[in-house]
Amino acid sequence: MSKLHFTTKSANAATVQHNWYVVDGTNQTVGRVCSKIAAVLRGKNKAYYTPHVDCGDNVIVINCEKVVFTGNKGADKVYQNYSGHPGGQKHEAAQDLLKRRPEVVIERAVKGMLPKNRLGRKLVKKLFVYAGAEHPHAAQQPKDLKF
Repeated sequence: MSKLHFTTKSANAATVQHNWYVVDGTNQTVGRVCSKIAAVLRGKNKAYYTPHVDCGDNVIVINCEKVVFTGNKGADKVYQNYSGHPGGQKHEAAQDLLKRRPEVVIERAVKGMLPKNRLGRKLVKKLFVYAGAEHPHAAQQPKDLKF
């Protein structure tokens, strides 16, 4: 009886192919769309996913000002920033931040879903968020990503 030997192929920087995708945020729920974006950035949608390698793709998010929060999260969810100085803590409701700086809502949600290490800091740089329907990445020929 012969023994079968299977080897697991591990991806590395030389074998990974990075694609570009566009996500339209119109009428999308923030948490649901951001978890899908984080999975694509991480590379979990690929067959050769390797946890310690950057297998992910570049993601462009357009119309981020049109994302929605479910329930009362728009008024109840609070984003806070701290400058590090006494009295430097600021609070802002989600609906106010979405009006003022809509890109930050998507960026912070996706960043929180990525690893907290060197790889996570590298992956978050592959996310591009824009408030309008236009983006300057036409040369990369991004494909639409539907959820």
